[in-house]
Amino acid sequence: QVQLVESGGGLVQAGGSLRLSCAVSGDFFEIDAMGWYRQAPGDAQREWLTTRLSDGRQMYSDSVKGRFTIYVDNAKKTMNLQMNSLRPEDTAVYFCYVDGRIASTSNGERFWGQGTQVTVSS
Repeated sequence: QVQLVESGGGLVQAGGSLRLSCAVSGDFFEIDAMGWYRQAPGDAQREWLTTRLSDGRQMYSDSVKGRFTIYVDNAKKTMNLQMNSLRPEDTAVYFCYVDGRIASTSNGERFWGQGTQVTVSS
């Protein structure tokens, strides 16, 4: 059974940094992409932030480009999001995801973590 668990959220002052981690347990037959979304207070939709494709290419939304970096630690089976120059508008619940298959015969699907709260004070 695949499970994604985020950690590293918390309260930080504007201009500060945080690193989020997403621990992936269980085995994937194939991973196509992984990344992060966030959901701000009062917003019904999750905002896409970044995706890392299986070939290593990375994409970022304009709202976080140059401030956030996604990277993977294969030895620890974690996906991390380094967040610098944080702003009050970055306050949200942050979710990691993986697009992949758990078996050669299964369909691809998106797996989500439960989310971790990030609060940036002004």
